[in-house]
Amino acid sequence: MTPKDYVVTRIDGEYAYLKEIGNDSAEDVLVAMFLLPPNTDIGTKLHYEMLEYTLTEE
Repeated sequence: MTPKDYVVTRIDGEYAYLKEIGNDSAEDVLVAMFLLPPNTDIGTKLHYEMLEYTLTEE
């Protein structure tokens, strides 16, 4: 799986909806909040690689 960058578009309880940056046709990805870094909020940019999400500084 290739590395991807996402932005958090919505948080619904224990789940976050992520939109792939640079791919407007991609559907949102639903991810459990416990898999994301602490302090993740709406608008947070994340990098996904090797089954791990990390915060980006962009």
